[in-house]
This record gives sequence, C-alpha cells and structure tokens, in this order.
Amino acid sequence: MSKFNQILAITLVAQVALAAFLFWPRPAASGGGGFLLPDYKAADVTRLTISDSEGKTLALAKNGENWVLPEAGDFPADSTKVTSLLDKIEKVRTNRLVTQTEGSHARLKVAADDFNSLLDISLKEGAGHKLYIGSSAGASATHVRADDRPEVYLTGDLTSFDANTRASAWIDTLYFTAPQTATIGLTLENANGTFEFVKEGEKWTLKGLKAGEVFDENNFTSLFSQASGINMTEPLGQTEEPAYGLDKPLATVTLKTADKTYTLTIGAKSDEDNSYVIKSSESPYYVRVAEFTAQTFTEKKRDDFLQPPPTAEPGAEATPAP
Repeated sequence: MSKFNQILAITLVAQVALAAFLFWPRPAASGGGGFLLPDYKAADVTRLTISDSEGKTLALAKNGENWVLPEAGDFPADSTKVTSLLDKIEKVRTNRLVTQTEGSHARLKVAADDFNSLLDISLKEGAGHKLYIGSSAGASATHVRADDRPEVYLTGDLTSFDANTRASAWIDTLYFTAPQTATIGLTLENANGTFEFVKEGEKWTLKGLKAGEVFDENNFTSLFSQASGINMTEPLGQTEEPAYGLDKPLATVTLKTADKTYTLTIGAKSDEDNSYVIKSSESPYYVRVAEFTAQTFTEKKRDDFLQPPPTAEPGAEATPAP
C-alpha cells in the first residue's frame, strides 16, 4: 500500500504541475512574434468606432482621402491624428505573451464586457477586427487582445489614452472667429436685456449711458475677446433639433464690421454635462460649448459693464440732497 500511495502522490503532483503549466498566466516573453493583426493595414481602414469603459462611443469614418465624424454630419476630423492611431495599431506585435486563459481577461481589462477601450475596426472588402486595450503593467506595457482570441499580449505601441472617445480629441475645436481690429459694433441680447456696444475711434462704449454712469471697458473687453473666438467641445451636425432650443435662444451675440455681420445664437443647456448648444452664422454646424463659455453671454447684466459708483470714505458726511 505504501508503494501504491507513492504512485498516487506522484501522479497527483504531475497532474497539478500539468494544470499549472496549461492555465497559469504566462509572464511577458520576448523575442520574435508576428503582428497582432496580420491582415491589417492602416491604409485599408474605412471606419473606426472607439468605445470606453463608461459606455461612451465615437465613430470615425473615411470620406475620400479625409476622415470625418459620421454621427455629427460628417464634421471634419484631424486626419493626422486618426492616421497616427491607425499606424500604432499596425505596429502591435505578439512577442510579449501574458496569458492564454479567458479567466484573466476581466482582470486585465480586455474582456468582451469589461475593457478600458475597444476599437471596432472596419477594413476594405468588409473585413474587420475588434481590438481590446486594457490595463497597464508599467511603462510601455499595456495589455491588448484581438477579436475572440484568448491570448493577451503586452505592447508599448498603444494605450487607452490613444483611444479617446471625446470628439474634441479628433477635431480642430476652434468653431468661430471674427476679426477683432475690424469689429466696430457688438450687440448682446439675453434675458437681462439688450446691450449695444460701439467703437468710437479706438475706444468702446455702451450706448444709452445715463448721467453719472461710467462704462467699464475692461469688463467689455473680456466679453469681446470671448465672442471673437469660440471653441467647441463637440459638433452636433448640420440639422437643427427642437431640443437645441434655438427657437427661443438664451442669448444672441451680433458682431459688426464695416462690411459684414456675424451672429452667434446660444441655445439650451444640457442636463448631462452642462454644455450649451451654439450656432454661428459662419458655419453650417451646430455645436456644443462649455458652460463657462456660454454663460459669458447668457448671464451678463447691464451693471456688469458699468463701473461701480464711488464709495464714500469712512467718516465723510453725506451731501444733503437739494
């Protein structure tokens, strides 16, 4: 029995060792290794959809030789930025294997339902790939997995930061500009009234000043500077929606030069991220802007453009009314 027990023990140890070999996560290996996506060429990508762990998505599509945001009325994307990401994908290799077990996918953030980033790649001829970008194991060591394959690799060519779902990461965010030096008039209309500013020589003033009121040009300069250059957070498209609230705008800004008039219309505020819809007369696109940008126009009052009356010094006697 003693010899039989020894045989059983040896067999058990061998089975445990075999299981450990088959299922234990592999350490990063070095050496050769082919490309993670052998049939992938950056130039063959026709569409790229980026998803993140918060459920946000962003689509980029090839339109001729350029890249656009198809879900925002084909708003132009920065093709250089898109191409840079596509080139990084092409470089990812399989020379640093981490694991071949599906049970490790969630822990490494490359599972089908638990990932840091997912790139859904469409290629010419209808082919495509899913590329999962997971957690980082250190510098130049990001976990990646392709399609339905169980293998997870480390790469230094790609991180989740490269797969941004914010539209602003892929576009020129400057939405509107007007020539400051050539502008001779600005009118702001909001719930607090209509304020008309005119340039007299090299100085600006508020029309309709009452006796004793002094114009605060510094406060106006801040407004004028903001109105002359508007940055967006994301484009919405070329079709006006009722939810944009532009039929009853919260504010309207008009800038005039000697030969042209520019108009900015500020619409509804989003409950989701506190951004506002805005539409420029110079663009076919409706866009969103940050809260602080919109409130520069929606919340201004007449008193904001007037210097406060002088304060009597302590101990001074008030001048009796006539």
